[in-house]
Amino acid sequence: MKAITANPTRALNIGSLVVAADNSGARIVRIVSVKRGKTKKRTQQYAKIGDLVKVSVRKGNPKMKGEVFEAVIIRVKKAYKRRTGERIMFEDNAVALLKDNKGNPKGTQVKGPVAREILERWGGVAKIAQFVL
Repeated sequence: MKAITANPTRALNIGSLVVAADNSGARIVRIVSVKRGKTKKRTQQYAKIGDLVKVSVRKGNPKMKGEVFEAVIIRVKKAYKRRTGERIMFEDNAVALLKDNKGNPKGTQVKGPVAREILERWGGVAKIAQFVL
């Protein structure tokens, strides 16, 4: 996975409920695990901006309810610092669902802003975003 030009902070725990910001059919999802996450022994994993996570659909399309998908975290409430010195934070925690391992998004558009760090790591998701912040 490509490195991002920011110092992301620990933002989301396993079990966190987040908004699915794309038009894939899911509305609220729960983080089940963090793929390629690194933590110390006996420490719960956490997710940061731009991380690949597994999510379970809690609310949304009845056909999708309970299914597990891979997703990318595109917005976090917790402030993180960019290399330029500015701190960035958003109003909500949000993810975009993926349909395959290559990073292709399941939906055709992402509602709301997307962090610039997503553009560096997940170009396909940033391409369908309304605007990149």
